[in-house]
Amino acid sequence: MSRLTQAERDALPDSAFALPGRRYPIPDKSHARDALARASEFYHRGELSDEEYETIVRRAREVLGEDE
Repeated sequence: MSRLTQAERDALPDSAFALPGRRYPIPDKSHARDALARASEFYHRGELSDEEYETIVRRAREVLGEDE
């Protein structure tokens, strides 16, 4: 995954994040794929709600150009 510097992350609009609070940046396909992997990991550890997980998956798939 490509890394975002703090300045790059700060410059992203809120719409470039999968969750409120500027969580799970998904400005490009690389970050969207990583968000899917991290969300799955955190969801299975009980650290994301069903709604948060579904939102991340939906938003990341939009960036990846995948229709459900």
